[in-house]
Amino acid sequence: MPSESRALYRVGETFLRFDRPGVAVGVTQAISGELSMDVEQSTEGVFGMVRVDLSELTSDEPRRDRAIREQWLQSAQFPIAEFRPTGLELHAPYQDGQELPVTVHGELTIRNLTRPTAWTGSLILEGDTLRSTVTTQIRMTEYGFEPPSVLGVLRAEDEASIEVEIVARRDDS
Repeated sequence: MPSESRALYRVGETFLRFDRPGVAVGVTQAISGELSMDVEQSTEGVFGMVRVDLSELTSDEPRRDRAIREQWLQSAQFPIAEFRPTGLELHAPYQDGQELPVTVHGELTIRNLTRPTAWTGSLILEGDTLRSTVTTQIRMTEYGFEPPSVLGVLRAEDEASIEVEIVARRDDS
């Protein structure tokens, strides 16, 4: 997966003193993996693994990043999140070069806890290149950690949106 790929999170957070809601966004391009897809057998035609190095996530706030690595996500101890696709639903007929709405089913592992997830978005398969953007919602507590909270200063929501943008090229070797 080339450097055009990236993963990001979005989490609602509230600065309590000002009762000001916002959205924290962290991003990484540390993505690797292999995918195999047969668009003619979409329900069973996707295999592989996508890995994201969570220790490389960065936001606009270095203190947040450090706290996420050390206290909440503990990405120094559990650096890799893995997604293993188990099924692909194409919501329109496949045509080379056309954007298709999709749902990708699979298992997401964070902090050694694996949960079933469904990702929705789109993909374009043009020649030897796959481009896909998919999003899912998770609850941090389902993966063994509480939402970030700094006493009297900040509180994050339990639900997080995870988005993955993948650019993959066929490897005929």
